[in-house]
Amino acid sequence: MATSTSAISVLVNQRPLQSAGSFIPKSRCRKLNFKTHRKSHRVCCDYSRFEVRCVSYRPPGTQLNLLNEVSFSLPEKSFGLIFGQSGSGKTTLLQLLAGLSEPTSGSICIQRYGNDGNPCQPSEPLPPEKVGIVFQFPERYFVADTILNEVIFGWPRLKGSLQLKERLALNLQKAITWVQVPDLLILDEPLAGLDWKARADVINLLKQLKKELTVLVVSHDLKELAALVDHSWRMEMGGFLKEELLPI
Repeated sequence: MATSTSAISVLVNQRPLQSAGSFIPKSRCRKLNFKTHRKSHRVCCDYSRFEVRCVSYRPPGTQLNLLNEVSFSLPEKSFGLIFGQSGSGKTTLLQLLAGLSEPTSGSICIQRYGNDGNPCQPSEPLPPEKVGIVFQFPERYFVADTILNEVIFGWPRLKGSLQLKERLALNLQKAITWVQVPDLLILDEPLAGLDWKARADVINLLKQLKKELTVLVVSHDLKELAALVDHSWRMEMGGFLKEELLPI
C-alpha cells in the first residue's frame, strides 16, 4: 500500500537544500506575469502548456513505430489522463516525456500564451529535470531499505583517501541541492495492486497535488480518477492518440 503513496510523496515534497551563495532557478512552468516595454508595446505571458507535437517513436534497430504522430496539449496545473489497451504505447509516451528515451521525430515542449490565446514567446524544449515520474509498482525500483542506503548505494566500500571522500561528499551535496519539485508529474497506473484504503489515499494525494502541479496519469481505473480529470485521451493500438471523454 504505502509504497506507491510514499513514492509520490517523496518525489513531490523534496525541497532544494539551498546553501549560501547558491541559486535555484524558479520553475519555468509556474505562472508568469511579466511586462516588457518596447516603444510602449507590452508583451504579457499569462499561462503555459506542455505540448507534444507530432511525436513518433521507433526503438533503435527496429522498423516498427510504437507511437505515430502523437499530439496533445496539457495546460499547467491541470489533470490529464491517458487510457487505452495494454500494449498500445501509453507507457512509452510517458518515458519520452520523462526524457528516458528520445522521440524519433516530433517535439516535446513548453509553450507560453498570452491573454489573447496566442503564443507570446517561442516554445522551449521540456527539460527532463522538470519532470517527475512514478513508475507502475515503484517498489521494484528501490534497492535498499532506507533512504540513506538508497542514496549512498554504490558508494565505494574500499578505504580511500580523505580527498576522495571529500569529493564524493561534495558531489552528493550538489545532487541533493538540485533536487526540485517537478513542474510535470507523470504516473503510470498509480492505483495498480493497491487495496481500497491505499487507493483512496492515493486519490486524495492526487487531489492535493493537482492544486500545485500539472499531473498526467496513465490508468485503467477510470471511474476512481474521473472526478479529477480535466483532459483525457485514448491511446489506440499502433500508438495513435486521440482526445476522447472518459467512457464511464
